[in-house]
Amino acid sequence: MKKLMVAGVAALAVAGLFMSCGGNGGNNAKSSAGKVLNVYCWNEEFQSRFNDYYAAKLPADIKVNWVITPNQGNAYQQRLDEALLNQDNVPADEKVDLFLVEADYALKYVDTDYTLDVKSAVGLTDADLANQYKYTKDIMTDSNGVLKGVSWQACPGGFIYRRSYAKEVLGTDDPTEVGNILSNWTKFDEVAAKMKAAGYFMLSGYDDAFRVFSDNVTSPWVVDGKINIDPSIEQWIEQTKTYTDLGYNNKASLWSAESTQGMMKDGKVFGYFAPAWFIDFCMPHDDGSAFGDWAFCKGPQGFSWGGTWICAAKGSDNIALIKDIMYTLTCDEATMTTLAENAGDFANNEKAMTTVANGSYKNEFLGGQNHMAFFLDSAKSIDKSNMSAYDQGMAEKIQAAMKEYFDGNVDLDTAWNNFYTAIAELYPNLSR
Repeated sequence: MKKLMVAGVAALAVAGLFMSCGGNGGNNAKSSAGKVLNVYCWNEEFQSRFNDYYAAKLPADIKVNWVITPNQGNAYQQRLDEALLNQDNVPADEKVDLFLVEADYALKYVDTDYTLDVKSAVGLTDADLANQYKYTKDIMTDSNGVLKGVSWQACPGGFIYRRSYAKEVLGTDDPTEVGNILSNWTKFDEVAAKMKAAGYFMLSGYDDAFRVFSDNVTSPWVVDGKINIDPSIEQWIEQTKTYTDLGYNNKASLWSAESTQGMMKDGKVFGYFAPAWFIDFCMPHDDGSAFGDWAFCKGPQGFSWGGTWICAAKGSDNIALIKDIMYTLTCDEATMTTLAENAGDFANNEKAMTTVANGSYKNEFLGGQNHMAFFLDSAKSIDKSNMSAYDQGMAEKIQAAMKEYFDGNVDLDTAWNNFYTAIAELYPNLSR
């Protein structure tokens, strides 16, 4: 899941070392039975999924050691990198067995020897993986066509909006009708003006729509060693500046207290662009929240945001166990169906999600809506062909540089110059 990610030069230096390893190298891994399963991750999300949907199958003599390091300051990647680089020098029970990665930096680990081939080394088959959404496999496929990780979740996104504000301003809170009213950016802008007139903010702040635009680029951030700015990114900048100047957003930054406050019962923000995990892990569910006053629709453009992938580490002595964990939590249709119904995840299994979308599932936070149906087409259409190893750094630096512009502290030219300066420090191998 994408939460707080901060790139660092030290991590990039390690990434360079990783990238130099190349190839798969996992075919020599042999199944053996270690007694300690070391799992590296950055929060308790996977731990909760593991405990709820796999722990009952865990052999009694196996101890799971959770090595959880928060993302802040790039601490998670740094600790993971150190452990992987030292993998050959520690006892078997101290080696990394499983580790998790996010989409923004997955390629840092995919094209290395540190991740095992999910099929030839771990043992999953094409039939096991058949119902997983294609883009979730594309993200974790290396330059040689080798699959290096799997996920229990797909993360198509949409627009989560306040029902009461929709009914007041638009005359309806029905997700299908609201979705039609917001079906392109021109209509979205028109509704933003109406929300402003009624005393509401269309969006919380500067970053809210970024993932929609960045996920719909038609070219990568880097082309032939040069920084490339896709027209979709320029559209985000233009729209966000307009929304800021016209008072259509609350000038909040993502993950800020101001952004969260907009989600509360007395908050004045109409909606947030986000996937299913945002509802459960980022939106308040306490007494002061707007629980039940939310609904979900597709919005102007389909997009995806985040996702967490499970990787098997080269050197693990728990390959058979890893295979069973990966199968149960990412391939088994029954588990995927139950996970979606109980946890609200959009599970990474097309058959399971079709069943849930057409069934009796209701999300009480969304006023009893079965929002899964809105995700089905988006999940199949997600295209990650323009991903690159630079995505995380580029996204963070451009949002930081443009915030100064949105705030009115610098003009647009200065903001661009600040962005290019920051990128030159982060990625000195790139040119303008």
